[in-house]
Amino acid sequence: MKHVWWKEAVVYQIYPRSFKDSNGDGVGDLKGITSCLDYLKELGINVIWLSPVYQSPNDDNGYDISDYQEIMKEFGTMDDFEEMLSEAHKRGIKIMMDLVVNHTSDEHQWFVESRKSVDNPYRDYYIWREGKGEKQPPNNWGSSFSGSAWQYDVTTDMYYLHLFSKKQPDLNWDNEAVRQEVFSMMDWWCQKGVDGFRMDVISMISKTKEMPDGIKAEGAVYGDFAPYSIHGPNVHNYLKEMNRKVLSKYDLMTVGETAGVTVEEAKRYAGEDENELNMVFQFEHVDIGNNGNKWNLNKVPLVELKKILSKWQTELNGKAWNSLYLSNHDQPRCVSRFGNDSPEYRERSAKMLGTCLHMMQGTPYIYQGEELGMTNYPFTDISQFRDIESINAYRELVEEEKCREKNELIACFQYKSRDNARTPMQWDDSDNAGFTTGTPWIAVNPNYKKINAKEQVNNVSSVFHYYKKLIALRKEYKIIVYGTYELLLENDPNLYVYTRTYEKERLLVLCNFSEEEQAIKIPEEFMTADCRILISNYGRESVKVKELRPYETLVIYHK
Repeated sequence: MKHVWWKEAVVYQIYPRSFKDSNGDGVGDLKGITSCLDYLKELGINVIWLSPVYQSPNDDNGYDISDYQEIMKEFGTMDDFEEMLSEAHKRGIKIMMDLVVNHTSDEHQWFVESRKSVDNPYRDYYIWREGKGEKQPPNNWGSSFSGSAWQYDVTTDMYYLHLFSKKQPDLNWDNEAVRQEVFSMMDWWCQKGVDGFRMDVISMISKTKEMPDGIKAEGAVYGDFAPYSIHGPNVHNYLKEMNRKVLSKYDLMTVGETAGVTVEEAKRYAGEDENELNMVFQFEHVDIGNNGNKWNLNKVPLVELKKILSKWQTELNGKAWNSLYLSNHDQPRCVSRFGNDSPEYRERSAKMLGTCLHMMQGTPYIYQGEELGMTNYPFTDISQFRDIESINAYRELVEEEKCREKNELIACFQYKSRDNARTPMQWDDSDNAGFTTGTPWIAVNPNYKKINAKEQVNNVSSVFHYYKKLIALRKEYKIIVYGTYELLLENDPNLYVYTRTYEKERLLVLCNFSEEEQAIKIPEEFMTADCRILISNYGRESVKVKELRPYETLVIYHK
């Protein structure tokens, strides 16, 4: 197995709008990030994944880009970006940009031109089709953000495809000119000194030429675009071309967001010898219980979670590299989803979840505030939301279709809305959690008085210090990075137990996902005199363990 820096790295995702505001306008910015780099250095992370900071009208919080080579005015200037990049590099921290090239904003100059006429030079930069009859879209596909995936444009009496917001028209990657524009832009950022790219919905860049109606799920208004727009016919050709023309020329870290990816597909995107990407994000474990409908209150069954994570651990071993995550800007807070965010168990379960994830093979991703055990926000009304996905779903399901009750859907949002991850970072117990001196763009979680970075940095038993130790252990022990994985107790509904093996070293990872004490039988090899506990959220020192307390976790090392 190849030993490379990005396998040994720990990544910290920053959502700039919600991280730190330096000028009091209520919106996080680049100078705010720069001011917090010492905090991240103390935590021990190696790479910052920066959610989009490009110029954008912010229909989808920066994932709708109107200029790839300018900085969003709310976030600052290119000088501010270069200062942040330089200061990060001084601290040994790399910067990975968010690359959003499946679509642009409808305010991007390419699209402004494209919609002017059918013979405009930029027309073929996007996907245009004639409708079926009187004001009927080309097919029945639904957008990921509710409504049709097609938007009628009166200027040329045609429709353009948008798999997300109508203000996010999809680029036509079959047009070589589009690909060269994208590669040129990427090279420009690489020459500026960035260290990698996280590629937004990169598995969607190739669509089939035939665009038939999609299958409608029971009760669905629109058909499914996935079979025709995910892992399309040329996606691997285009990524190999990207690698050849840009990625291979620099020492970069690349991760592709690949919705609907299987283990076999992942080996194609991120195989050691495929010359495409370093790794992918898969969604199987965070989509548990959705069954085609995200808006539910289904809890995560541990047996199923173990089965999915173990499949990725074992089947990619030696063939491709895993991305390890429970949280990001598109997911609710992991302690609220997978753990227990009650005052009694929040810290214990946050530490347990961190251990379970960071002891696996792969590159771990920490989402801002995860290292503090930040929780979901107690939303009660649609007026509190800022995310287009939640707002559109409410309008469609409650107001238009009238197929969901208001309070019932708000409860689902409170559990799973993306806005749970986007409330401001909780820095201290001052007004607005120290995020801003102004009015924050989205409300601060009211629990910031108790859950904040200042308190935890000064508290050696905090979630912050526990994550700091997890990161330090990964840097010290090659087994944590490269060891092979084996699941134990696969059908236990409460315990997640697995081993790691590397040369003559062994690790036993024990995690109790319940608030009940659980009996456990430790394998004999991990109870000998030369075994020791690497980390424990209950402060255990003896390996002679007979039970795991609520949300307890510990890691036993044997050499």
